[in-house]
Amino acid sequence: MKQNEAPILCFVGRSNSGKTTLIERLIAELVKERYRIATIKHAGHGFNMDTEGKDSWRHKQAGAQTVIVTSKGSLALFTDTEQEVGLEELRERYVPEGMDLVIAEGWKSEGLPKIVVVRDHVGEVTVALDGLLGIVSNQPLPDAPPGVPLFTPDDIESVAGLISRRFPRKGGLQS
Repeated sequence: MKQNEAPILCFVGRSNSGKTTLIERLIAELVKERYRIATIKHAGHGFNMDTEGKDSWRHKQAGAQTVIVTSKGSLALFTDTEQEVGLEELRERYVPEGMDLVIAEGWKSEGLPKIVVVRDHVGEVTVALDGLLGIVSNQPLPDAPPGVPLFTPDDIESVAGLISRRFPRKGGLQS
């Protein structure tokens, strides 16, 4: 890993398992610990963030392959891609230097560290044990792999503690 590349932690699980809510709460907790966080979300079924009728939408509809919208403090990019762009390439291209951690929602097949979010049982999402740091579930999981920590969705401090031990801030010890 290059010096300026933040580590990536994936949160994986089926749709409506609670990944987004968990990530939202973890970001707030880690930011309190002075982490600089970037997130990347995988949309398995496609998406469209542009708004019909807005100038950027009109540019895209007219045939522009790339549309960039910018204002003081914000930048958005809408671009056509030949194929899905990989997580590490997204980090290299778009995550600014100085981030402590990239939290990715999705990418269960990537060989990256991951936390699985499940509702009913571990097997509801197929994930390799390699890189599995923890499991978050709203109920006990008798089929959980031995030695993998199990957390409840409300135990944000413990999940954040696991993350901060595995991915310490670049600025040194947390205060």
